[in-house]
Amino acid sequence: MRESLVRKSDMPNATPIIAVTEATLDSTLSELGDSAGQWCSFNAFTGKPASSLLIPGAERHGTAVLFGVEDSGLPHPFALGALVKSLPKGDYALADGFPDPDQAALGFGLSSYRFERYLKPSGKVSRLGVGTDVDLDRIGIILDGVQLARDLINTPANDLGPEELAAAVADLFQKHGGAGHIVVGEDLLTQDFPMVHAVGRASSRAPRLADFTWGKDTDPKVTLVGKGVVFDTGGLNLKPGNSMSLMKKDMGGAANVLGLASMIMAAGLPVRLRVIVPCVENAVAGSAFRPGDVLASRKGLSVEIGNTDAEGRLILGDALALADEETPDLMIDMATLTGAARVALGPDLPPFYTHDEGLADDIAVVSEASADPLWRLPLWQPYMKYLDSKVADINHINTSGTGFAGSITAALFLSRFVENTESWVHFDIYGWAPADKPGKTAGGDTQGIRCLFDVISERYATSQ
Repeated sequence: MRESLVRKSDMPNATPIIAVTEATLDSTLSELGDSAGQWCSFNAFTGKPASSLLIPGAERHGTAVLFGVEDSGLPHPFALGALVKSLPKGDYALADGFPDPDQAALGFGLSSYRFERYLKPSGKVSRLGVGTDVDLDRIGIILDGVQLARDLINTPANDLGPEELAAAVADLFQKHGGAGHIVVGEDLLTQDFPMVHAVGRASSRAPRLADFTWGKDTDPKVTLVGKGVVFDTGGLNLKPGNSMSLMKKDMGGAANVLGLASMIMAAGLPVRLRVIVPCVENAVAGSAFRPGDVLASRKGLSVEIGNTDAEGRLILGDALALADEETPDLMIDMATLTGAARVALGPDLPPFYTHDEGLADDIAVVSEASADPLWRLPLWQPYMKYLDSKVADINHINTSGTGFAGSITAALFLSRFVENTESWVHFDIYGWAPADKPGKTAGGDTQGIRCLFDVISERYATSQ
C-alpha cells in the first residue's frame, strides 16, 4: 500500500488525474482539445461525482484521466480509491482541483491493498504521484499500520494461532525498540490470569498473554488492549457453521490494536505505549469451560459463565484488570465483541463506550474529519442488573431473557474490571469489510484506529 504513493518528481511520465465537476467539465475539455470533447461525448461522460474516464492522448495533450468531484470536493474523502481497480495498471499523478489531496492520496493507498499470501502475485501495482504539499510520511505510517492489521485478520487460523499472534506483538515492538514478555499456558494461572487460561485451555495450542511497552516512562501512559481470539468455535455452546465461517477474524481487536501501535511508534509520539493482548483459541474438548461454571478473575470478581460463546469479554476482563493496575492516562480496548453491535449500527459504524466526556467529544469530531466513522453508545448503568448472578459476583452475559442491549451489557461487564483509570474507552468493532468500498477492500479491515491515531497525536503532541 505504501509503495502505491510516490512523489510526482519520481514519475515524469505519469498520467495526470484531473478533477472536474459537471460545471467545469467543458472548460477542462476546451483546454484538452476537440478530440477529448468528442471522446467524452462518445462515452457519455458528464463529470458526475465519482465517475471517471481515461482519455487517450491527442493533439494538444497526453493521456489523461478525468475524475468527477462535487463543487465542495470529493463525493467521499476516499473516492479516488475506486480508480485502483477501474484503471489500467500504471503511473498516475494528482493534478489540480483536489481540495484535500492528502485524503485523496490516502484513499488511493487504502484501496491498493491486496492479501496475496496464498495467491500468485497479481503483478505491478498502480502508483499515484503526489505533490510536496501532501504529508507522504504520515500517510505511509497510516498505510503500514492498516496493512499490518488487515494482513493479520485475513490470515487463517491454521497459520495464525495464539503463538503466532503473540509473536506478532513481540516482532512489532522489537522492530521499534520496545520490550516485554509473553505468559504461556499454565503460567497464566500462577501469574493470575485465570479467565484467559480457562477460555484457551481446551485448544491444543496453549493460550498466552503478550504484554509489551515502548517509550519513556516519564511520558503519558497510553495502554491498548486487544481481544486476541484467533478462532472462535463458540466452545461448548457451539456456533452453527454459517456463524463460524468468519471466525478467523475474532482476533480483529488485537489486529487493530497492533495497527494503531504501529502508527504510534513509527510516528515517535511522546507517549509510554503499552499493548496487552490475550491470545487464545476457543476450542471444544473435555477440558473446555462450561456454561454454569464459576471462574475466578484477576480482579477478584467471581464470574458465572452464561454462554461459552461470549468468551472475548472474559479474556479482556483479565487483561483490562492488569492494565488498570498502573492507572494509565488513556486506556483503549478493541474487540470484535458482539453481534448486537452490528444489529444496532451495521458493519460500517462501530460503537464506542466511555465515561470520559472530553474523550468522547474528541473521538466524535476527529472520527468525522478522518472519515473513520464511530458512534457513541451509553454505559447505561440501570442495565447492570442484567448481569446479576445468584451464585457469583457477576454473570458475563445478559441473563434477563430479553436479549436486549447486548453490546451495552458487554461493555458494562468490561467496565467492572476498570476501576482506577478515568480515561477508558471500549470499541466493539466488526473488523471486516463485506465488500469493496472507498478506502476499503473486502476482507479484514481496520475500524477506528485512524481516528484514534489522530486523537492521540493531537492530545499528546505537546506533552514533551
